[in-house]
Amino acid sequence: MLPETNVTRLQLSLSLLASALFTSSSLLAQSADPSFAWSSIKDLHQRMDAGQLNSESLARQFLERIQQIDQSGPALRAVLETNPDALKLATELDHRHAHGALHGIPVLLKDNIDTGDRMLTTAGSLALTEAPAPRDAGLVTRLRKSGALILGKTNLSEWANMRSNHASSGWSARGGQTRNPYVLDRNPCGSSAGSGAAVAAGLATVAIGSETDGSIICPAAANGIVGIKPTLGLVSRSGIVPISHNQDTAGPMARNVADAATVLSVIAGSDPRDPATAEADRHATDYTRFLDPNGLEGKRIGVVRQLAGAEPNADRVLEQSIALMKAQGAIIVDPVEIPHLKELGDAELIVLLYDLKHDLNAYLATRPKSKIKTLADLIAFNQREAEREMPWFGQELFEQAQAKGPLTDKAYVDALAKTKRLSGPEGIDAALTKDHLDALLAPSWGPTFVTDLVLGDHVVSGDPTVGGASQPAAVAGYPSITVPAGFAHDLPVGIVLFGAKWSEPTLISIAYGFEQHAHVWQPPKFLDTVGGKAVPAASP
Repeated sequence: MLPETNVTRLQLSLSLLASALFTSSSLLAQSADPSFAWSSIKDLHQRMDAGQLNSESLARQFLERIQQIDQSGPALRAVLETNPDALKLATELDHRHAHGALHGIPVLLKDNIDTGDRMLTTAGSLALTEAPAPRDAGLVTRLRKSGALILGKTNLSEWANMRSNHASSGWSARGGQTRNPYVLDRNPCGSSAGSGAAVAAGLATVAIGSETDGSIICPAAANGIVGIKPTLGLVSRSGIVPISHNQDTAGPMARNVADAATVLSVIAGSDPRDPATAEADRHATDYTRFLDPNGLEGKRIGVVRQLAGAEPNADRVLEQSIALMKAQGAIIVDPVEIPHLKELGDAELIVLLYDLKHDLNAYLATRPKSKIKTLADLIAFNQREAEREMPWFGQELFEQAQAKGPLTDKAYVDALAKTKRLSGPEGIDAALTKDHLDALLAPSWGPTFVTDLVLGDHVVSGDPTVGGASQPAAVAGYPSITVPAGFAHDLPVGIVLFGAKWSEPTLISIAYGFEQHAHVWQPPKFLDTVGGKAVPAASP
């Protein structure tokens, strides 16, 4: 028989346990409706402050939703893996006194972003599955400091779509083919395919993508969400599997401009591990200060017709967007020409091939537990594992990059100087200056194409560049933002705004002003095909 004091303690412990279980189940019951999947950061924080929700119950619901929608049901294949420590970390956040801007908010990371935990970072390849990365990427450190919960890693176009010209966006050997949640046989576009599809499907509140040319803008547009491609050097690239230090940047993907601005505010800033961010602290700010419902009023916006005309549905949505902007007080200059636009493509590819070899070799040196030490090792691995790694397309871009010399080669130096000069000072800057513009406007992309593993991505006929409307800002290293602007046959269509270096505040203000009056966003229907039937989520 236990002493009376021990009995009392046991009764007290049981009482506290019962109370905790009741509180947890009550929170789950109160927040179990599907609206949590579409809630904004602000809404979730209000529910947390009111005691209606906590980090652990929110994480649990998202994990269940990933199981029901991503791993079964519509089977999006947007999430490669969930964090095995997610619920433990969420509970720790619930006991943390200091609350940051993303406290308790589930964030998914593209699987080219290092996390120094039990999750892998593979760029979608089987070659890097031996061991996790040794430390967090710079932006992940910032996310954790803000109280964000790293929920998992998203699928992507393997090696960020820089392995083959015939690849299908959203396919990786590790994760298979990501599907578009609006219409499942359609492509999620761009290498940040999983991040775009996951946010669109309500599998997390926000996600991080990365872009070299189009890999935030296109998947955000194709999946009906907001994507911000920041100025090169505003967000650290340390710990991110690279293509090009001249064009790579990570950025937020969210269902609304406010959430994207909140995430950008957290991840922006200087990092000694990325020399390109030396000026970031001078420009990084709280971007939510620029969420002005009247953000269109008085803004001078130039329409780049060179980047339109490729797809009639995109053109229709562009015209509707221009009309709305005019109605809200924007001054539209139409058309505006970006000089040298058609001269960027060949030189850009030269730069990317040289950078890929140099930058990827440097990154692989940070993964000491991996047997893959160089791009040459990677090419050999793919050849050995061709049945699993190359069932649909090859690695000709890898092989072209491997054949390149050092970054001192004249061909590289000349191509880099040409792309930066023609895209920036003599391109975007010249267009903005000529008509005293605040931003430039174009369709992000038309309704996305049918996924085709045999022939690869279908570039819209007449599209003047490989990257579509993303290319000028991507090559220049200038910011761009895409926002949902309409639908065609149940498929989202977006518009993209881009401008001068460090002009994120202006672009966010314009995008938010547009969003608040357009009211375009709607949740996906998970249709099996255009005009088809909805595929239901799996039963819990």
